[in-house]
Amino acid sequence: MRGALRASALLLAFAPLLLLPAVTQADRDTRTRVAEVRVGVLEPTSGPDASAGRDARNGARLAADIIDGEFPDLALPLAGKPGLPGLGGARLALVQADTKGDPRTGAGQAQRLVTGQGVVALTGAYQSAVTAAASERAEQLKVPFVNGDSSSPTLTERGLRYFFRTGPSDLTYGRTFFSLIEDRKAAGVPVSSVGIVHIDNQYGDDGAAITRQLARQHGLRVAADVGYPADATDLVPYVRQVRAGGPDVLFVLSYTADALLLQKAFTRLGYLPPAVLGYGGGFADPAFVAGPARAADAEGFLRRTAWSAQLAARNPTARKVAETFAARFGAPMTENSARAFTAVMTLAVAIDEARSTDPERIRAALRTVTLSGRQLIMQPWDSVRFDAHGQNTGARGVVEQFVDGRWSVVHPNDLRSRQVVWPLSALRDALPDTRRPAAPAGK
Repeated sequence: MRGALRASALLLAFAPLLLLPAVTQADRDTRTRVAEVRVGVLEPTSGPDASAGRDARNGARLAADIIDGEFPDLALPLAGKPGLPGLGGARLALVQADTKGDPRTGAGQAQRLVTGQGVVALTGAYQSAVTAAASERAEQLKVPFVNGDSSSPTLTERGLRYFFRTGPSDLTYGRTFFSLIEDRKAAGVPVSSVGIVHIDNQYGDDGAAITRQLARQHGLRVAADVGYPADATDLVPYVRQVRAGGPDVLFVLSYTADALLLQKAFTRLGYLPPAVLGYGGGFADPAFVAGPARAADAEGFLRRTAWSAQLAARNPTARKVAETFAARFGAPMTENSARAFTAVMTLAVAIDEARSTDPERIRAALRTVTLSGRQLIMQPWDSVRFDAHGQNTGARGVVEQFVDGRWSVVHPNDLRSRQVVWPLSALRDALPDTRRPAAPAGK
């Protein structure tokens, strides 16, 4: 009798946990109608990269709103009728978690969302190191992880079965950058060396390795290769090392806080490389150019991007989505929010095609999912189609330059809206005195 009472007490204690995922798992064997499908969204919504994390989270939220709503005027998958038709109109419910930009926290949140919140798949994570840790935990739990906003090439080289990336890797982005460099060389611009300054973590280290590899392939000398710690508060000593190398092109791999520190170091030292090329990260955050002072400091800088507002404006569906995003969240859509939007859309299509919330069936559907460029807001992507490593082979990037207070596409040539200005000094010297970066305060 005492044993029976103890068993009943245990059952009552754990009843909430048993009921929590029941709705989403009801069809795993029977494929019956479910009310909602839970998907976990991991982003850094606190800490130094909180602005980028919130932006990405909002992109994911808009994708879920479109799937759960009725938007027949959008030429997007699952936009015509509410919910997931393959699961009887089930709602796509996003469960948010803050990674704080920390790999251990990201892995722990992935565990909590799967085992405690009943999510059947995960997306997001932003920083490559956090994505690596969280996706490895997802692999252990045998739950699909669809990443849209991390670019480290090694993420798809780990042999994971449940990891998929919709966005380009830094290898794709780097090739686009070096295509621009070759274009400039053909136009008579002298470029014989490159410099690299990067945050010392997985994103920065992997991106620096790719840049060195591509530089060698293009016959360019690496004149400076400088890493700095993630907790650095002053980048002047590192910029001095770069300046000593005198590179013709400087590649930057940074997040928002350190990208702004880099700006301050350039200004303080009065250093202006002929060209500055940012691998996204901080360069993709609107905070990088917010306000007259930051905008002046960024004048002429170049960045790679997987989504361009200019290109989106040429596509009716992408333009409508961007307008809807701005109206709802009071801020323009960016590369971060567009990539998160696309990752959630892709995952939702796979869940719908699987007609199941069984993670294994969703993983199998992701292996074969195909979205054409016409079904995406990501201009100029060709498609979403994953290779054997989980990398989308249809992802593309363009190069934008910050000129006259806005980012404009300058490469490739068939998509550009203006000619690139090179070197930077030609653009800075043409600025009115009121828009020029502040004079250096000292060395």
